[in-house]
Amino acid sequence: MTELEAPTTARAPRAATAGSASLRRAAPALLGYAAVRILCLLTLAVWSAARGKSAYTLLTARWDALWYTRVAELGYGYEVRLPNGDVHSNLAFFPLLPWLERLLHAVTPLSYADAGFVVSLLASLAAAWGISAVADHVYGGRYGRRAGVCAVLLWAALPVGIVQSMAYSESLFTALAAWSLYAVLTGRWVTAGLLASAAGLTRPVGLAVVAAVWVTGVLAFARERGGARTGARAGRARRALGLALAPLGTAGYVLWVGRRTGGGLFGYLDVQAGWRNGFDGGYAFARFVADKFTAFPSALAGLGLVVGVALLIRLYVVCVRQGQPVPLLVYTGVVLALALCASSYFGSKPRLLMPAFPVLFPLALTLARLRTRTSAPVVGAVVAVAAAYGAWWLNGSGPP
Repeated sequence: MTELEAPTTARAPRAATAGSASLRRAAPALLGYAAVRILCLLTLAVWSAARGKSAYTLLTARWDALWYTRVAELGYGYEVRLPNGDVHSNLAFFPLLPWLERLLHAVTPLSYADAGFVVSLLASLAAAWGISAVADHVYGGRYGRRAGVCAVLLWAALPVGIVQSMAYSESLFTALAAWSLYAVLTGRWVTAGLLASAAGLTRPVGLAVVAAVWVTGVLAFARERGGARTGARAGRARRALGLALAPLGTAGYVLWVGRRTGGGLFGYLDVQAGWRNGFDGGYAFARFVADKFTAFPSALAGLGLVVGVALLIRLYVVCVRQGQPVPLLVYTGVVLALALCASSYFGSKPRLLMPAFPVLFPLALTLARLRTRTSAPVVGAVVAVAAAYGAWWLNGSGPP
């Protein structure tokens, strides 16, 4: 073995060792996450049985899950024309989840719906691991590991956290986003770009991951031009490659849809318009909230919406004041903007906000600083509410 070969052959064992150490460090967070998800699924099963419904059907064969499995089974081209003239095309659904469903169906006896459920479960664990790693990296020191555990538990116990166990793309996207952000934070630019590209093939909000990679990378180049040339030429080349890779997923799918529909660059926007989805700066959402105050019962819901949005904005401001790293602030800001300022179906907004996990970090740090005997009852109460709400929600209006 030559001297030049030694570092290359040693990379795989070092990477495996680092991965094992990361997994061991995240083990409490993953065990806690699994416990929360099992509790929520058991609650859903009991609640659904009492109402004569199948919990598994609610998780795998309703709403968007049906659209994903149809893409996996039959490909693109299916659409529904509504009486009011709207056209719901399956081109609105990005392809990575259906691709994985098709792959798993091809190599196992699982149906497409079963495959979607398995992908979601595995992706949710990967997302929990990624969230834990990011929080641990951000806070480090005395509270890093505990903050990672608390962040994961809070994410698992979101009111609409049951979506993490559905055959939806939120878990897959969050996993890719979290690990892409972690790669940026640790200087692994090519990995960050590849994961950002995959996130861009999962959901339209993949733009948030691309923006985080690009803004952080451009700032790094700007600092080097300003005199802080700390990176070697190879390091700068890897960063440039990561930036080039990041937008390929989103751009590739949007351009393909445009070519397929004949709409060019705006073809995908036309598809979304058929679903009454668009970006209006939050006007439609503000009008929706305002309409809630026209009668007393609905006014309570309107007040809850106002409080919820104010809390999100407040948490984001705290993230800024705490000095969260630039990629997290950019990513979270774009996710919040796209969710709150879109004219999409308003019942979707809670789950569209779910990937914005860094807004939970200030709360996670607060819990991490408390003694376990103080924080455990708080987390337990939040989990209990989330389990009950998720079961009630899915057996009621459910996620669109």
